[in-house]
Amino acid sequence: MSESKPADRFFDAAITLLQRVQREEGGRIADAGAAVADAVAAGNRLFAFGAGHSSLPAQDVVYRAGGFALMNFLAVPGTAGVDVMPATLGSALERVGGLAGAVLDSSPATAGDVLFVISLSGRNALPVEMAVNARALGLKVIGVTSVAYTTGTKSRHSSGTFLRDHCDIVLDSKIDVGDAELTLDGIDAPFAPASTVVTSAIMQAVMAAAAGELAARGIEPPLLRSGNVDGGHEWNGRVMREYGDRIFYRH
Repeated sequence: MSESKPADRFFDAAITLLQRVQREEGGRIADAGAAVADAVAAGNRLFAFGAGHSSLPAQDVVYRAGGFALMNFLAVPGTAGVDVMPATLGSALERVGGLAGAVLDSSPATAGDVLFVISLSGRNALPVEMAVNARALGLKVIGVTSVAYTTGTKSRHSSGTFLRDHCDIVLDSKIDVGDAELTLDGIDAPFAPASTVVTSAIMQAVMAAAAGELAARGIEPPLLRSGNVDGGHEWNGRVMREYGDRIFYRH
């Protein structure tokens, strides 16, 4: 039997990772969903942060159909994507100390809010300090990271610690060090990263858990509808007005 095609191997690898996360992280995902529900019910706000490609799962839960209107992206300028020039600057900024504190101090985040800090490696100064400073301000911090990096790499933070060491809840993506699922004869480097697929699924699973938890408490989740279906704009306008004091991406 011939070896399966790389595309099929990637799908198999991603599905295996998703199933492992579902099996091994289900309890913590439920805990994270309950934390989000607690914040919503108490009148607090939701924030998500990620740098580089870890910003993609953070952005994926902000202002989207089927998502919570209250989820806000906490941006650190120059780190949220490949639009910064040169692109390598974003990676360099992740290693600079002090940025996280400055961003949090000028943000609307306050005690009682929930902050997701997403970092695959969790080893750079920016996500570590984001978690440390957020907890000092009284936020509940949910880290989404790969625990494998804590034993397979060294921290780049002066404390020698990783993101996972400074979170109230840690969700492990199970991604191996290097974030590449495939190898192939004739190709020198491993390829086909799956971290975005898995981490985005974790984030959506948490939000699904939060919606279910709120419904169980008799609270309507503050969800957005697609603007491309009839009545979507009207629905979203009502939600935006109702929760306007907790939504910051529209200002």
